[in-house]
Amino acid sequence: MTRTKANAVMPQMTRKPRIPLRASDLRGVAQLATQATTAVANIAEGVHQSVWGSMGVPGGKQAGQTRGLTRFVYQAVRGITQLVGDGAQAVLGKLAPLLASAQHEVPGSPQREAVLAALNGVMGDRLHQSANPLATPMSLRYRGAALDWQALAPVPEAGAKVLLLIHGLCMNDLQWQTQHGTQAVNHGTVLARELGYTPLYLRYNSGLHVSENGHELAAQLEQLLDHWPCAIADITVLAHSMGGLLIRSAVHAARQAGLRWPERLKVIVFLGTPHHGAPLERAGNWVDVILGSTPYTRPFARLAQLRSAGITDLRYGHVLDSDWQGHERFRRKPDSRAPLPLPEGVACYAVAATTAAKRSLLADRLLGDGLVPLHSALGQHDDDRHTLAFPKPAQWIAYRTSHMALLSSPAVTGQILHWLKPMPG
Repeated sequence: MTRTKANAVMPQMTRKPRIPLRASDLRGVAQLATQATTAVANIAEGVHQSVWGSMGVPGGKQAGQTRGLTRFVYQAVRGITQLVGDGAQAVLGKLAPLLASAQHEVPGSPQREAVLAALNGVMGDRLHQSANPLATPMSLRYRGAALDWQALAPVPEAGAKVLLLIHGLCMNDLQWQTQHGTQAVNHGTVLARELGYTPLYLRYNSGLHVSENGHELAAQLEQLLDHWPCAIADITVLAHSMGGLLIRSAVHAARQAGLRWPERLKVIVFLGTPHHGAPLERAGNWVDVILGSTPYTRPFARLAQLRSAGITDLRYGHVLDSDWQGHERFRRKPDSRAPLPLPEGVACYAVAATTAAKRSLLADRLLGDGLVPLHSALGQHDDDRHTLAFPKPAQWIAYRTSHMALLSSPAVTGQILHWLKPMPG
């Protein structure tokens, strides 16, 4: 068979699109690799000592540590790993200025930003604590670019009515642009066109505690008042999933600090927000308990505990510092949140979704939208202190709709417009 004929019968291999990387990405990945190798060594040592301990051999000074030569070997592995990691960081740091000039050829593609958003959602707290370049800083964004308060670029469509869109866990601002069949859908674009808003999008590290992001958002919105090209009279917020917890936290923090922007806050629309938590995180907490129940599996509990502070906040819907400060977040315990009502003086609306065709006890409790149960999205709770007082006309359920489909549903857009359009007369 000739080469030409062979090529004709061979199937064409489709190449996956490559995700463009920046110099800072390489440094961040090198740092993660160093941390991962060290973590694996720690787990291996923990398992090793668990086996020795079952035979009566004493361990080191701390739980999960070995002794003697074995301890020396594990310390050597960690030490060499750190040296190699530091060396890689130093080399990449020196290369960064050389690569920076070419970075205009590597824009922030949607694929790259989606990967970074997911990484930040899963372990963004660790990225932040280690000053990893892959950690996402919070920014308010207009037309895809971050607003720089030191040198604010022109905002041609700046108006007195601002619409702020806040994404959920493991997501970013670009993902508000989505598809319904062949139709492009962006709730923000429609609301801006129909109601005269200037849309701004928040990007943030969703792996941090919700209340940490709440304090930062409160400060960012105060800066917005100071630097926006015109006086802001109306702030409306559209928040998806964790974003709803974030805006509730930010309003509370801003009012505690006496900031001005909550006086302009008129409306919050919540899309699938887990006001009282999500069962999947509570299931993750059970994994912690199960893995920690025997000396042989206990070292592997560290793997389950890689999930971020933002994720564990979703166990019960933490929005305040007091909900998590002073608590071991991986320890199994009942809901001990301080009640936080919906913000006074703000019109609040809740969109919940269910994959079921109609409501039922089973669908409400177990199905919901696949991630968030209906009662959590609607703010309902068995304890009246935690129930959020959404008026009946301010509640709407999207049937046969998943959690992520809330972003692409034209019916959701229509319902939001129905709520926000001024009443005639």
